[in-house]
Amino acid sequence: MARSTLCYYYLALVCIACAGIPKGYDEGGFSASVKLPSFVDDFNLKSSHWKGRESALADRIANISSFGVLGAAFGSLAALYLNDRIGRLRTFQLALLVWASGILMQVFSSGIYGFMLFARIWGGLGSGSLTVTGPLFLAEISTAKKRGLMVSLYMVVLLTFLTLGFFINYAANKHMAATREQYRLVQAIPLIPSGIAFICSFWLTDSPRWLASQDRYTEALAALSRLRGSDPSDLEVQQEFEQIEAQRREKMADLAGTSLWTVVKEIATVPTYRSRYLLVMTMQTVAQWSGGNGITYYIPQIFQYAGIKGENSSLISSGAYGIVKLVFTMIFAWGLIDIIGRRRCFLAGLSLQLAAHIYMAAYMSFQPGVASNKSASDAAIASVFIYAVGWSIGLCTVQYLYGTEIFPTRIRSVGYASSMVLHWLFQFAVVRVTPNMFVSLDVWGAYVFWALICGLGILILGLWAPETKGVPLERMGELFSGHWWMGWKAKLGPQYGEEMSKKQDASEEKVVSEMRVEHV
Repeated sequence: MARSTLCYYYLALVCIACAGIPKGYDEGGFSASVKLPSFVDDFNLKSSHWKGRESALADRIANISSFGVLGAAFGSLAALYLNDRIGRLRTFQLALLVWASGILMQVFSSGIYGFMLFARIWGGLGSGSLTVTGPLFLAEISTAKKRGLMVSLYMVVLLTFLTLGFFINYAANKHMAATREQYRLVQAIPLIPSGIAFICSFWLTDSPRWLASQDRYTEALAALSRLRGSDPSDLEVQQEFEQIEAQRREKMADLAGTSLWTVVKEIATVPTYRSRYLLVMTMQTVAQWSGGNGITYYIPQIFQYAGIKGENSSLISSGAYGIVKLVFTMIFAWGLIDIIGRRRCFLAGLSLQLAAHIYMAAYMSFQPGVASNKSASDAAIASVFIYAVGWSIGLCTVQYLYGTEIFPTRIRSVGYASSMVLHWLFQFAVVRVTPNMFVSLDVWGAYVFWALICGLGILILGLWAPETKGVPLERMGELFSGHWWMGWKAKLGPQYGEEMSKKQDASEEKVVSEMRVEHV
């Protein structure tokens, strides 16, 4: 690649990876800003004003934190329509504008609780759309050999801004007066890098795959050659374009005459489709209710529960927590996942989460007796970081991988879309109820609940989820041909593959053929 074309390729990757900024900063920067003195005063969140009404205060805090996630659930659903309708690039730009307008409304809500909730939902629409569009766009413009690495840039950017959010809050809390300008500055910071990405996006072309799907072949070939830094007549560019076109024709043939209702019926009636769909949904359920984002959104408060004194110390520890998540997610995405496999990663991750939850439940159940015990407090703080490692190498990412790997073409779009909607709705529920759980279950009860989910996850997913590392997408059905509780033993072998593939193809084709006839 020439230097100018190489710069264009990396500009495109970095620009689109900035789709991770809204979600990452919301989990780090905004979630921590809710504890800033200026925000607490402006939105009447002082505990002294809510004596005897602690649950009402918990509701107020939870609504402010969670309504952005609720908006994201609907935004991710809208993106699935917009991505195919107006293209990846225009959806990316529109989502950034919606999110940025939500941030501006949020920043200038000036203590108006209802307006803040509306701003959170509106901004969430853009943020949720970007969680779908960003990874999809990156996957479609990356080279085949480095696709996994380049798509993971989205998660790296997300976690980088999650971490920066805590340190920005620390700096604002330490060096700024507790006026509205304090939390306004903190919450407005991500508009700068996102605005730069938005401006740079006007130098980009849309995904070659989307352009080809719209029969805009000349533009698609030009976009691909620009990304690869070669002439459109270059042999490698021509071969890649032919592969794109072949995949498009194959997909169109497979989905010809297929309605949404037909796909839903196939998922419900074809045994392996049903098994795969339920597995992904179960994985999403375990991922969210095992602690996940409930801990991330309220991590400064959790560090205070663990024994860290002072708001600034809590924010610094939260920043360190973000760094641990970032580092181990990078290790996972760029190494472990394709070396030791998906199963070992999520089982090891859930085990670490379970151990951390058990200790924290025991620690919190003896409060305040252990508050003066430095060793017990240090161990509690360490357990929070152990939890971060477990989450990062496990279900933080594996849930997405299974959702994109195990579905066949016919149901992939519906299966992945509905799993992401469930993901956001559960994340909203978790973020919404966590403060109430801390109040009604005395904190330690929340950890008992999360520990139970982790234990069930190890048992159910350990039996059900097969190892998909190195398995071609076309042969995923063979892993789900037996009983669900034997998934842990499922693997491909030459003879096994031939026999099971014939049986599976015959079974699926029979049901799908009946569906097509019924549809006609």
